[in-house]
Amino acid sequence: MTNTADLSPLGKTSAYQTHYAPELLFPIPRQGKRDELQLTGTLPFFGVDIWNAYEISWLNMRGKPQVAIATITVPADSPNIVESKSFKLYLNSFNQTRLSNSDALLALLRDDLAGGFGAPVHIALTEPQSFDSVRMGELDGVLLDRLDVEIDNYSPSPALLKAAKDEAPVEEKLVSHLLKSNCLVTGQPDWASVQIHYVGPQIEQEGLLKYLIGFREHNEFHEQCVERIFTDILRQCAPQKLAVYARYTRRGGLDINPWRSNFSSGRPPNLRTARQ
Repeated sequence: MTNTADLSPLGKTSAYQTHYAPELLFPIPRQGKRDELQLTGTLPFFGVDIWNAYEISWLNMRGKPQVAIATITVPADSPNIVESKSFKLYLNSFNQTRLSNSDALLALLRDDLAGGFGAPVHIALTEPQSFDSVRMGELDGVLLDRLDVEIDNYSPSPALLKAAKDEAPVEEKLVSHLLKSNCLVTGQPDWASVQIHYVGPQIEQEGLLKYLIGFREHNEFHEQCVERIFTDILRQCAPQKLAVYARYTRRGGLDINPWRSNFSSGRPPNLRTARQ
């Protein structure tokens, strides 16, 4: 049976296991939502999902608690996402688990998460002596939120996306802090800042802002929202180059930051924003 979001731990009472339990991870195939976007065969983008986990703790062999921050980078072409509450429950299963050192933790994380996502993932641990190396920053670009728009639609409407296709192409980075979507299962709000970097016909900014605000009552996981934004802009505005990057605020000690691109501009920096 294929895992679906309604079968996940989301929205259900869950007992917290404090001893290592990799079976808690709940993978969900990406393709179901991609089918809705008519994305079959070769994807029109590559990219990653950058997860930051702020609540990782385990015991050393003498029983003393250890803590760290983990960054998990998942390729966008992995067959699965992992539902975030199951990810949280899995990480909490290390709380009373004794491990010889942080390398032992990394080895378990790599194996378990590769199994969950269905592809190798990159994991970096930041331990307390290096906490001051964790940097903050904001997405750069022209702020769409300055526009005084009137809104009466709160579901995504690709028809709002327009571009000056008869004029010379431009390169722009456009940013909004007004992206809000809702959890696919529970309807809980998910808050994000988003950056659109493109080369092509100039995108009409008011329509783009209205489109982004239109996610306000839309129910999808973070990764799926970003792929929807990318696909809609690509189809409606026909840029030659496009990248969409969203920084979502954390829930349960996790934030998820999807990036999708069709050109090699380099992976975006993993900088915590003020809201994160």
